[in-house]
Amino acid sequence: MYEVGHPLAPGIPHHPNHPPFLYSLGRMHNDLPYGEGTTAANDFFASGTHTGTHMDAIGHIACNGYIYDHILADENQEKGTGLKAHSIDLATPVFRRGVMLDVAAYKGLPHLESGYGIGAKDLEGTIKKQGVTIEKGDAVLIRTGWAKFYNEPRKYVSVVEGVPGVNMEGARWLVEQGMRLAGGDTVAYEVQPAHTLPVHCLLLVENGIHIIELLNLDSLANDKVYEFLFVCLPLRIVGGTGSPIRPVAIV
Repeated sequence: MYEVGHPLAPGIPHHPNHPPFLYSLGRMHNDLPYGEGTTAANDFFASGTHTGTHMDAIGHIACNGYIYDHILADENQEKGTGLKAHSIDLATPVFRRGVMLDVAAYKGLPHLESGYGIGAKDLEGTIKKQGVTIEKGDAVLIRTGWAKFYNEPRKYVSVVEGVPGVNMEGARWLVEQGMRLAGGDTVAYEVQPAHTLPVHCLLLVENGIHIIELLNLDSLANDKVYEFLFVCLPLRIVGGTGSPIRPVAIV
């Protein structure tokens, strides 16, 4: 079993649109002893639903006022209760065949360069080199090598310089192959900067395909594991636009 997500801790990188992860050990051992040598510690955390390794709800993005299934976004959301349609609590647990495409290794690089857009030829070449196939219903996870910068938040997010990711051509090609769950090891899956998030619109709004971001695929790459059972369970946050997850690859 391979852990393919990052642990949650203060200081982890997060997209500027989302809040940081905050943690405190609210009650320490011996703050309030129970007696006879028994103590307890407890803690709390605060986080955005899109901070750390997470899954986007289908309703996370709207294009031209509509979310997936031609549902009007304005009529299906409330500040206090969240989304009324396509929220993360409606996402089913994920048990799918997974395929990891190591695009960085295909290019002969430890990591792709800032702002590199992964197109169809990159994906086709990676598949050929790895000797794998994409089947209908697969979770397809894209490795750029960018996880190496996870402990360097400014570099990992690279708002100005850009971040590698799937471009529109590559995303359309993946959908045509039958992909039903998209994942990547960067902060926003698609190539950045992308102010209008066209790949998010294509996957979430047009095709109802969940996106997983901030994966760590390096352990799979090190062992050249490209096919596996992919498992992850989003939290059932009623009305939520996304959820932290703990994804694993089982071989």
